[in-house]
Amino acid sequence: MLDKLLTVFKTPELRNKILFVLAMMGLFRLAAAIPITGVNPEQLRNFFSNNQAFGFLSIFTGGSLSQLSLVMLGLGPYITSTIILQLLTMIFPKLKDMYQEQGEQGREKFNFYGRILTLPLAALQGYGFLILLSRQGVITLTIMNLVVDIAIITAGAVFLMWIGELISQKGIGNGISLLILAGIVARLPLTFYQSISTYQASQLTDYLILAIIGIFVIAGVVFITESQRNIPVSYAKRVRGNRMYGGVTTYLPMKVNQAGMIPLIFALSVLIFPQTILNFLGTSSIPWLASASTKINLLLQHQLLFGLLYFLLVVVFTFFYTQITFEPHTIAENLQKQGAFILGVRPGKETSNFLSATVNKITLAGALFLGLVAIIPFIARAITGVSSLTIGGTAILIVVAVILETVRQIEAQIAMREY
Repeated sequence: MLDKLLTVFKTPELRNKILFVLAMMGLFRLAAAIPITGVNPEQLRNFFSNNQAFGFLSIFTGGSLSQLSLVMLGLGPYITSTIILQLLTMIFPKLKDMYQEQGEQGREKFNFYGRILTLPLAALQGYGFLILLSRQGVITLTIMNLVVDIAIITAGAVFLMWIGELISQKGIGNGISLLILAGIVARLPLTFYQSISTYQASQLTDYLILAIIGIFVIAGVVFITESQRNIPVSYAKRVRGNRMYGGVTTYLPMKVNQAGMIPLIFALSVLIFPQTILNFLGTSSIPWLASASTKINLLLQHQLLFGLLYFLLVVVFTFFYTQITFEPHTIAENLQKQGAFILGVRPGKETSNFLSATVNKITLAGALFLGLVAIIPFIARAITGVSSLTIGGTAILIVVAVILETVRQIEAQIAMREY
């Protein structure tokens, strides 16, 4: 491992790429430290401490949302636009053909549409969030301030999207994922400081239990992220002229967690939406409507109910997203065109049915695991009673997955250079 690190920093090309990535991350954190105007810090802390769903959402912005910084929306609008376009591929065949069958040029056009859609989404999310905060007394808004703040927030979202794409093009690793990683890691020092400042000798056992839970969660995330089902595939022998082609056996890899962290984002968005509406209605001038909205909002924020809903939604969205991205019929057709077949399964419809049944089985394991990862903070808090050091399972999943992927790309660069 040490030899590889030395090789990385001795190779000018790799070293420059890594330094570029670090510089872009530093620029992101600098923007995340600059707040917009008119914010009441005390009311802001109270709002996020009393709204756990928004606290979870703040993970994806690296704390920028909880500080109301220039980049408070983080990469949320860009991620949302990409998800919307992927869902639209189920409705519009041309969009699906562009994304899956037109190669690199089609995917570049698909990503361009995602960038365009990011603009109105960022403006809409910024407007909704600012209005919500103004009704809660967190921020003071005039018409002019509202227009300026929306413009700043939208520009901040586009700025982060641009930095992410620069990292992907000129650096190493996936720029969007690395920026999310930078935001999560940036929160760790504050988290540990708060834990140390509130530490008591009687909590030693609780902290040890929390550390053990963390180790098992990290090990589980690595195991599930790297796990895959290898389906053996054979290619029929073909004779062309005096040469024989095919006759080899390979495998079709099917990952246990094909959906990644997308179901977690979906589930969190669905949980936040009703709470946002209820927060709006809670400030209504109609007494019964305001009272009912406040009571329902408090019910949704109950630890047990919130955790149960979060778990169920993650499981459902894992199956849903896997069905969108994994198409057994298309894979079966491609295998048949290439003269390949799965051992013991007829080509065509039977292959499609076999792949569909297999992906459903392994997705169940992946869905239950993602659901468990989502509610790890609630489990850890219930067992230990420590809330200051509880790092979300979602954050651990993102950190581990991004680190593994980045290390893989660095090793591939080193191997290419050696050859």
